[in-house]
Amino acid sequence: MNASAPALAQRAFLFDMDGTIVDNMAFHTTSWLAFFERHGHALDADAFFRDTAGRQGHEIIAQYLGADADHVTLLAEKEVVYRELYGPHLATVAGFEQLITSARQAGVGLVVGTAAPDENIAFTLDGLDLRHRFDAIVGAADVERGKPHPDVFLKGALLAGALPHNCIVFEDAPLGVEAARRAGMRVVVLTTTLPAEAFAAFDNVIAIVPDFSALDVDALFASVAPALAPHHQ
Repeated sequence: MNASAPALAQRAFLFDMDGTIVDNMAFHTTSWLAFFERHGHALDADAFFRDTAGRQGHEIIAQYLGADADHVTLLAEKEVVYRELYGPHLATVAGFEQLITSARQAGVGLVVGTAAPDENIAFTLDGLDLRHRFDAIVGAADVERGKPHPDVFLKGALLAGALPHNCIVFEDAPLGVEAARRAGMRVVVLTTTLPAEAFAAFDNVIAIVPDFSALDVDALFASVAPALAPHHQ
């Protein structure tokens, strides 16, 4: 599939990566907190996650260390810590591979839409031998703005040849759910990172689940109508 393929009837699943395909957000938060402590900032873990999950690394560094900080060097430092911490635990969330197998059999496009840098995408998707399972992968290097802006999901839908209202996003963070809302897309929330009540304010959530194991492809798409109006920002 590609952006020039017929788009009107194509359906697609768009997956956030960190905290969704893999249950790793605690490791990201731990590595961020350790990184910022080295640089003179003691942060609350829960507040930090709420404020940053889904944002690109350079945006997070700019928020706490300033726009003039050496984002490339600093982010590389942080991500080395993360990969060392999470590497021994790398695994997909329960039911993920069964869901994407069923989706592929049903002709549903499969896309990753993540705020992760290329090195972490390779670490996760290649480490799990998943890259070839997707039609497109959109990461931090592919869009200018991170979540809650809709850029990553809109580009993913374009690459899958799907209109936004024919897409379902899988997310674990409020900023990601908001990005999907602005893109005009429905969302399945995974409670890998936050409890269900953290998503109570969103009108685009069609299911809240602990993992992928109970999800049915046809049932999910049956619940997406009527289409949401996009809120591009």
